[in-house]
Amino acid sequence: MSKPLNLNPDRLFPAEPGVRAIARRLYETVAGLPIISPHGHTDPAWFATNAPFGNPAELLIIPDHYVFRMLYSQGIAMESLGIPTKDGTPVETDPRKIWQLFADNYHLFRGTPSRMWLDHVFSEVFGLTVALSSETATHYYDHIDAALKTEAFLPRNLFERFNIEVIATTESPLDELKHHQAIRASGWGGKIITAFRPDDVLDPEYEGFSDNLRRLGELAGESVETYAGYLNALRKRRLFFKEMGATSTDHGHPCATTANLSPAEAEALYLKARRGECSPEEARTFRGQMLTEMAGMSIDDGLVMQIHPGASRNHNAQVFQRWGRDKGADVPSQTEYVNALKPLLDKYGNHPKLEIILFTLDETSYSRELAPLAGHYPTLKLGPSWWFHDSPEGMRRFREQVTETAGFYNTVGFNDDTRAFLSIPARHDVARRMDCAFLAELVADHRIDEDEAVQLAADLAYHFAKKAYKL
Repeated sequence: MSKPLNLNPDRLFPAEPGVRAIARRLYETVAGLPIISPHGHTDPAWFATNAPFGNPAELLIIPDHYVFRMLYSQGIAMESLGIPTKDGTPVETDPRKIWQLFADNYHLFRGTPSRMWLDHVFSEVFGLTVALSSETATHYYDHIDAALKTEAFLPRNLFERFNIEVIATTESPLDELKHHQAIRASGWGGKIITAFRPDDVLDPEYEGFSDNLRRLGELAGESVETYAGYLNALRKRRLFFKEMGATSTDHGHPCATTANLSPAEAEALYLKARRGECSPEEARTFRGQMLTEMAGMSIDDGLVMQIHPGASRNHNAQVFQRWGRDKGADVPSQTEYVNALKPLLDKYGNHPKLEIILFTLDETSYSRELAPLAGHYPTLKLGPSWWFHDSPEGMRRFREQVTETAGFYNTVGFNDDTRAFLSIPARHDVARRMDCAFLAELVADHRIDEDEAVQLAADLAYHFAKKAYKL
């Protein structure tokens, strides 16, 4: 007999009855608030074309590195999951076989955030009432596949059904943003904006860096043979992104290093980078210089600056060579902030027009470095627990370690940072439940009053993100 799929209405709330009751009351005030999704990686083409999504495997397995990294870790070949290869070598193309393999191994996700998100999607988005298993795989596939063929599941209709107020996608300066232009021209009222992610033209170690610079110059109509021309090209692309709705930039560097070189030093280092002659240390310094340059440009154009450091990307060289980036092989690394950010903060840390949102994959830095920095510098705010820590436990650790020094008001609420469009409501629901659970504890301990917790719950769920990202 199939096991029922039940989402307990009190999930993630404290076990103690009195505190749970407070959490429940707080959650009821925010559960229906619109979703602000200010940073993520959904595909703007979905909303530009409004074409039906593909089959269940194409939508829920093949693009989701949270899903296939777990399966790969258990020895399940990526070829068998249909993950496309860079070299075009064959992979499984039967979506039903891929889905059955996923269902056969769904037990691997027990206790993980992916399990919570997926069960929420299955139950709340598709209306399934039995749990996924080997035995129910065909029922799941047929049910989801049929739903995806209906008008209700077109991307724009789901956007509206999910009560999403705004989604920010993330694009390279080399992207011409044609999908964003098509969304605007369509007359549809959904708010889809871009964000400026220039890693491929700021990082000398990024593959194809020299070719990327040439393309940057072509798009901007600037010569990038000099450092001044390069900076002008970046300024022009930022302004184009801003015209297309961008309110933020995003920087995914390996570390938080910043630099403040003299013009002559910066020019010399840029010329080495353009020729592909930088040592690893010089590449690190160049990235650091560019973070400082980006901060200066944010003062000029008003784009909020996000820094997402600390991922050792493409750690599995064989996977990278065959499948490319974003295939589940990125790993958190130790990240230092106090000394790394000082050159930038010495120059711009007190500027009233600059806002920097810091993220980390190194939780040991929360109370030691990030909370004290954000609790002092007016330019700094802290992004939510991110990526590997986008989980109930990660959210709780973040609040516990950050709030005592930085408070709530030096944080920016929640962002889902996802490619998995259908999981956006689930991710925001988890964040809202965990924040209400944390606030309920403070109320029960008589550290804040319940009316203050009601206001904070709404701020954390909606208002902080809207304000921080200028939405």
